[in-house]
Amino acid sequence: MTEFDSNLLDELIHSKLRLGIMSMLISVEYAEFSVIKNKLQATDGNLSANLRKLEEAGYIGVEKIFVGRKPQSRYSITDKGRSAFEKYISNLEKLINN
Repeated sequence: MTEFDSNLLDELIHSKLRLGIMSMLISVEYAEFSVIKNKLQATDGNLSANLRKLEEAGYIGVEKIFVGRKPQSRYSITDKGRSAFEKYISNLEKLINN
């Protein structure tokens, strides 16, 4: 058995809520804030803070639009985010199979 370097896991993704966000966005074109919030059972503030961290890292993008008179934020995974997530999963599989 070889030693696994836990530093290979992306700490930004490794958070429970951010992992949930990335897992949702990897398989859809985009998701609205309210859909992510309901699916992950997060509070507005906690979700906003974690979405901002992922956005600042370039892992997700946000599009702000109006639907009627209501503002709506749509989030999508970026190419950088997709690559980081795939690497995270690959490293996690190495840990599991070690």
